[in-house]
Amino acid sequence: MKSATTRMICRLLVVSLMLLPFQSVQAGMIGTEQVAALASAQSDRAGVMNIIGRADVSSQLQALGLDAATAKDRVAAMTDDEVRTLAGNLNSLPAGANSGWAWAVVIVLAIALYLYWR
Repeated sequence: MKSATTRMICRLLVVSLMLLPFQSVQAGMIGTEQVAALASAQSDRAGVMNIIGRADVSSQLQALGLDAATAKDRVAAMTDDEVRTLAGNLNSLPAGANSGWAWAVVIVLAIALYLYWR
């Protein structure tokens, strides 16, 4: 009896191994470039999310008719290349409303006042 049960279980295992799908797992090394690209993409995405979360930016988005939550959802749906481009554009913008002309006007006025009082 034990022999018949053992043969039946063995046959069942052989058939199940042949018919049921199984996956083999392979481990491999990943390159430094892949890790750096992933970390860079995550930091860019976090930076854009932080900018969208600021009060002045969210109020400007509201004025343009876009909810901040919707903007965050759209950034989350972007690819890594799109987020990298957006983060690069945001980082290249000037901080504040000053331009190069304001300094030139101040310098010209300072020189004019110096020459006037001299």
